[in-house]
Amino acid sequence: MIEEASIEYSMFLIFTGAAILATMALYARQAMIVGYILLGILLGPWGLSLIDDPELIKDISNIGIIFLLYLLGLDLLPQQLWQMLGEALKITLLSSLAFWIIGYGTGYLFGYPVLDSVLIGTVLMFSSTIIGLKLLPTTILHHRHTGQIIISVLLIQDLIAIVVLLLLQGYGKGNNLMLDILLQLVSLPILIAIAWLLERFILIKLIQKFDQIHEYIFLLAIAWCMGIAELATIMGLSHEIGAFIAGVTLASSPIALFITERLKPLRDFFLIIFFFSLGASFNIFTIGGIIIPALVLALLVIVLKPVIFSRLLNMAGEKINVSREVGYRLGQASEFSLLITVLAVQSGFIGEVTSNLIQLTTLLTFIISSYIIVLNYPTPIAVADNLRRD
Repeated sequence: MIEEASIEYSMFLIFTGAAILATMALYARQAMIVGYILLGILLGPWGLSLIDDPELIKDISNIGIIFLLYLLGLDLLPQQLWQMLGEALKITLLSSLAFWIIGYGTGYLFGYPVLDSVLIGTVLMFSSTIIGLKLLPTTILHHRHTGQIIISVLLIQDLIAIVVLLLLQGYGKGNNLMLDILLQLVSLPILIAIAWLLERFILIKLIQKFDQIHEYIFLLAIAWCMGIAELATIMGLSHEIGAFIAGVTLASSPIALFITERLKPLRDFFLIIFFFSLGASFNIFTIGGIIIPALVLALLVIVLKPVIFSRLLNMAGEKINVSREVGYRLGQASEFSLLITVLAVQSGFIGEVTSNLIQLTTLLTFIISSYIIVLNYPTPIAVADNLRRD
C-alpha cells in the first residue's frame, strides 16, 4: 500500500493510536506502556499490517533508548551511589540471584537451551522503573522512606542491566568472547576518562557562560549525549553505554536537573515508538507454543517477587507493611527486560521464540502487577478515592 512508505503516515498511526490506547489503559488502571505495546501488536505485520515494515520505526525508536540511558545517568549522582552501597545493594543482589535461579530453572524445565534459559533468568532480575515510579505518588511516598527504598533498588538494578548490555554486546561481535569483553572493559574506563575531561574543561565552561540561554543548553545537552554515544561506538562500545556515561559525568552539574526535565518529553516521544516497535515485532502466531511457559513465568514473578523482596527487607530491619508494599511495587518484569531481549536477539544469544516468550511474560506481569498496585496502594490512578494520590 502507498502509505506504508510514508513516515508521516506511520507517525499518524502510532501517535493517534497511542493516544487512544493510552486513554483506554488509564481507564483500565494500567500503565500506558501496555497500550503502546498492544498498539504495535495490533498495527504491526502480525496484526492489521498497517505498518508491515517496522524496521525504520525500530531505528528511530533506538534513539529513545539512548535518551533513557542518558537520563538514567543524569539521575545517578556519585554520592547517591555510595549511599546505596548498603542495605539496598545487599537486597538487590540477593533478590537478583533468587530471581535468576527461578527464571533459569523454569526455562530449563520447559526445554529451552542453556543460553536461552540463562537470559530468561537474567531478565527476571529486573523490576519496572516505569511502573515502580509512575505509580509512586510524589507528594506522599517519593520523598519518604518507602520511595527511597524503591528508587535505590531500581537504580542498582539498572546498573546491573548496564553490565548485562555490555556483556551481550561483547557476545554479539562473534569473535573471541573473553577477548571482546576484556577489550570493552579496557575501553570503558578510557571512555569515562575522556568524557570526564571534556565535561570538566569544555562542557561545564560553556554551560556556565551561556546558562541563561535555555535553547542553547537544551541543544548542548543533546549534542553531549549523542557525541559521547557516537564516541563509544568508535571505541567498540554501544550508543547506549556511551549515553549512560554522558549522563553520569554530567550528573553533578548544577544544570543536570534542568536538562533532565527538558529532555523527558523528547525521551518519551522516542520511547513510545520503541514500545510500539516491540509490539510490532511480536509474532502473535507463536503464542500457542509459548503461552504455558509465559503464564508460569508471569505467575512466578507476580507471586514470588513480592514475597522475596518483603522477606529480605524485613530481615534487614524494615517494618512489615513497608516491606510488603515495596515488594508489590517491584513485583513485575522490567522494560529493561525488553531492551536486553532486543539486544540478545541481535547478538544471536537467543532466538525469536525465546524473545517472544520474554515479551509476553513481561506484558502479563505489567498488566497484573499494575492492577494489584492500584487496588491496594496509593497511586495517581488508584481505583478507590482514598488511595488516589498525585
